[in-house]
Amino acid sequence: MMWLGLVSTLIAYAACKALYRRFHVVFLNPMITSLVALVLFLYFAHVSYAAYDASARWLTALLGPATVAFAVPLHRHFPVLKAHWPEFLVSLTFGSATGITGSVLLARMLRLNHAVVTSIAPRSVTTPIAMDISQAIGGIPTLTAVFVILTGITGVVVGPWLMRLLRLKSPVARGALFGMGSHGIGTARAFEYGTMEGTCSSLAMIVAAFITLGLAPALVSALG
Repeated sequence: MMWLGLVSTLIAYAACKALYRRFHVVFLNPMITSLVALVLFLYFAHVSYAAYDASARWLTALLGPATVAFAVPLHRHFPVLKAHWPEFLVSLTFGSATGITGSVLLARMLRLNHAVVTSIAPRSVTTPIAMDISQAIGGIPTLTAVFVILTGITGVVVGPWLMRLLRLKSPVARGALFGMGSHGIGTARAFEYGTMEGTCSSLAMIVAAFITLGLAPALVSALG
């Protein structure tokens, strides 16, 4: 049982990733299918979440170094960020504020409890930072991770339709849309359109995460 959580997670993700590569259907994204597979495994194997987490928490601990590693693409693509910083700053600040405000207001309208409201607020940024923000404002980090995944999948599905509707031709605009709207999952999709789209999406994802880190506590507090 000592390594059950760690081993089962790695096997589930590897298998689901292979399945996604084989069929390449958005709803077979390993972020979704591996989660479902693990839930079913724990349920039918009668393994408690506490027992699973005792082993799998090593993977959660790696989110810290993953956050620090965001400095690598920022440094690597700094000329792109420098050339388009006004577009990134304005659009991502507006996008981050809209994401937080819309999430909180919708949760309030549905009469969800405070823990769920604070958990859903940072859903529009990449998982490591979203979980840290959630914990800082009184949310449940694991629940936030679920909201982040759902947001990413929704963004990948809706993103291409939005690009056609808005007639977005600029690689910078396309990349910013995917990076802000669906973070890591969207960045993978953006690279399918082109290198510039993928690069801008990667930068947008990181910059939006740090903007949200500053905005989330203030906006959640202001919205009650």
